[in-house]
Amino acid sequence: MSAAELISPRSPRVAAAKRLARRNFRGKERRFLAEGPQAVREAVRYRGGGEGTLVELFATVEAAERYADIVADAQAAGARVHLAADEVIGEISTTVTPQGLVGVCRFLDTDFDDILAARPRLVAVLAHVRDPGNAGTVLRCADAAGADAVILTDASVDLYNPKAVRASVGSLFHLPVAVGVPVDRAVQGLKDAGVRILAADGAGEHDLDTELDHGTMGGPTAWVFGNEAWGLPEETRALADAVVRVPIHGKAESLNLATAAAVCLYASARAQRAAGGCRATAPGQ
Repeated sequence: MSAAELISPRSPRVAAAKRLARRNFRGKERRFLAEGPQAVREAVRYRGGGEGTLVELFATVEAAERYADIVADAQAAGARVHLAADEVIGEISTTVTPQGLVGVCRFLDTDFDDILAARPRLVAVLAHVRDPGNAGTVLRCADAAGADAVILTDASVDLYNPKAVRASVGSLFHLPVAVGVPVDRAVQGLKDAGVRILAADGAGEHDLDTELDHGTMGGPTAWVFGNEAWGLPEETRALADAVVRVPIHGKAESLNLATAAAVCLYASARAQRAAGGCRATAPGQ
């Protein structure tokens, strides 16, 4: 690849990639940017409906040599690979210090009805999450906890915002994500599928520790997360089967959204594994 001709900064393909930094163009083209080796590697591996997700890859000469395996896999998967000068990558990238790889990917969100049909046991619902970094980090937490799906309601940030994609650190490609679902439809659909709805809120009347002690969290569960600044609206809280707070045992005023989401999702995951016959650990082991 190092001997290949660099793509021109005036190329229509470069201009098209740059436009994907804007939401209206992402929606029109149904394409988004994945930046950095981790995101591009996961994009190459992902096959949505049997179709390759990575459409194009822009790489500096240095990055193409450093990540030769990723470039080779991208080419083998049918993606068009362009060598580009550092300045070109800088124009396409939305980061201050680009890592030399920028991929153009097809949208990969999943239809909400397909998620319900799969009978999920653990779901994260982002009901009013407006910060893309928070959205991507919660998605990463859901992936790590073994959640079956993530749902972004129509009141939440764009899944394909470059900051959200970066914050997910590749987890965007690991689990089904539905977007633009009205919160009432999301909740009712999950309830109809036999999923218990827990709204996470610092002012919740139920305590997470108490829920765990009472053994109420072993069944299918969806956690509803709201805006970090002002939480969940009362009308959204009212849709839940219970509003649960993460207990603060120290002097901290609160937890940020992603930390609270990680605590809640891992609590459910642990309870579900125990309810499913997780092997007990002997004392001292």
